Amino acid sequence: MDIQSLISRAERDCAPVFAALEENEIKNTRRVLAAFQAEDIATRHFAPTTGYGYDDIGRDKLERVFARLFGAESTIVRPSVACGTAALSLCLFGLLLPGDHLLSATGSPYDTMETVIGLSGNAPGSLKEMGVAYSQVEMTENQSKIDVPAVLRALRPETRVVLIQRSRGYAWRASLRPEEMQPLISAVHEARPDVFVMVDNCYGEFITDREPTHFGADVCVGSLIKNPGGGLAPTGAYLAGTQRAVERIEARLTAPGLGREVGSYAASYQPFFQGLFLAPHTVTQALKTAILAARACELLGMKTTPAFDAPRADIIQAIEMGDPQKLIAFVQGIQAASPIDGSAVPEPWDMPGYTDQVIMAAGTFVSGASIELSADAPMRAPYTVYLQGGLTYVHGKIALITALEKMMNAPR
Repeated sequence: MDIQSLISRAERDCAPVFAALEENEIKNTRRVLAAFQAEDIATRHFAPTTGYGYDDIGRDKLERVFARLFGAESTIVRPSVACGTAALSLCLFGLLLPGDHLLSATGSPYDTMETVIGLSGNAPGSLKEMGVAYSQVEMTENQSKIDVPAVLRALRPETRVVLIQRSRGYAWRASLRPEEMQPLISAVHEARPDVFVMVDNCYGEFITDREPTHFGADVCVGSLIKNPGGGLAPTGAYLAGTQRAVERIEARLTAPGLGREVGSYAASYQPFFQGLFLAPHTVTQALKTAILAARACELLGMKTTPAFDAPRADIIQAIEMGDPQKLIAFVQGIQAASPIDGSAVPEPWDMPGYTDQVIMAAGTFVSGASIELSADAPMRAPYTVYLQGGLTYVHGKIALITALEKMMNAPR
């Protein structure tokens, strides 16, 4: 099959979906611009700081911009938080105490969170070691909806945090739009005002024009080298939420009594501000790449989720390969079409925090940046690859052609 012709047909099919994405990009760009202007962002806010970072105006302004965008009372936006998993861990250790109970409302969490919770491996310092209990409630209706009554039944007197994972992770389930979380958030708050509802928001920012905190989440968490960094943020993570939640978390960020008052950054804050400004456009480019991949693979008779014309809640496109060699070839094709380390050949390997071997393609300017084009997969049946990112749609299309051609020529 001529893959170039297939892609051209897929593009024609995707045109109406792309038009709707561009309307959402306009809404989100207006929101970001309004937040920058309301906070009067100027070049002085790009200046680096050292030492304790007292009165760091760049850091403080960046957090205020995030607060406006998320409709949040308080935020923590720091280069010093290494990644999304680190930010999620920071939140959980800030909100939970020994003897408390953590309840997942969306089934099994992402693989790296299993070691944080203590569900797999024996890494020291897990929640389990600290004496925090854990349980989960599976999603219903073909893994597409939160089972609100079941979550309410699963609440215990000692439950302190209900966790919602927005994206699918390495699971064949639907991602959740913020408005789909509201029934659970409202029900938990009504039944148990003392419980924090926490949202793992990774891969989901700017997909819609509102975030989980607009629908009552106590805190939502994400990585700056994913959507909100716009491909420019070199590191870091954020969390946004209520003052009550953030005050507990900031004590674990630094120390009780210090909180957010300290924390310097010796490089310029410009890439964080500029990346955030570009984020609505960059996310749209990534979504177009994912939608094109979905349609092309559907035309090849492959199973995908979400479908190319289905509503989306994150940038991730899951494609079931059904064959390990096809999966490896596809991932290697994405790497071969990358601007950085294009000559590298990914192979499955044992990766820290994961229970299965993982293969990853990520020829990115910022190491591990999932908003840049990447593909990864755990090496387990039915051999599903997770494609995400794309700084430009044109690059995404070129890489997809390369990956599909390699996949079609993979040994059987």
